[in-house]
This record gives sequence, structure tokens and C-alpha cells, in this order.
Amino acid sequence: MLDIGLGHYLTVGAILFVLGIFGIFLNRKNIIVILMSVELILLSVNLNLVAFSSQLGDLTGQIFAMFILTVAAAEAAIGLAVLVIYFRNTGSIEVEDVSTLKG
Repeated sequence: MLDIGLGHYLTVGAILFVLGIFGIFLNRKNIIVILMSVELILLSVNLNLVAFSSQLGDLTGQIFAMFILTVAAAEAAIGLAVLVIYFRNTGSIEVEDVSTLKG
């Protein structure tokens, strides 16, 4: 039977992290994709924390993962709220148009 070990979790975490980085650097025009890529990066960190926590038999990593999930949920809610307000004012959500907010 196949035994899923720490290496498998770290591999999945690394794949999620790389997908998040590629999402940020390859798509610089859509703010929603950038926010989803940041969420992917945070999820990869959570997966690594939980995997190491389980491997070591300590709950500290899982507690930190819960804090990160809480901050990620707040970041997503606030980010989307700001994005909706910005879209209502300008009619566009392109990253290039956001530079006009500099004052």
C-alpha cells in the first residue's frame, strides 16, 4: 500500500508555491488573478506548516496555520471590497490603471 510521507506534502506545497509565483509574475494585468495567486502562496505555506507539525507531533504549526487562514480570509474580503469600490469609480480593474491612484 502507498504510504504518503512528508516528502509528498512538501512536493505539493512547492507546486502550489510555484503556481502562485507564476500567477503573480506572468499575469500582471488582472488584479483578481494576483489576489488568487497570493492565496495559493499562503495555502502552500499552510500545507508545509501542517505537514511539519504532524511529522514532529507538535501542534504549533497547526495553530500558526489557523492564524494564517484567518489573516488570508480577512485579506481576501478587504481586497475584494477595495477592488469593487475601485471598479465602481473607474470601470476597470487593470493593474496599469491602479497607478493613477498615486497622489
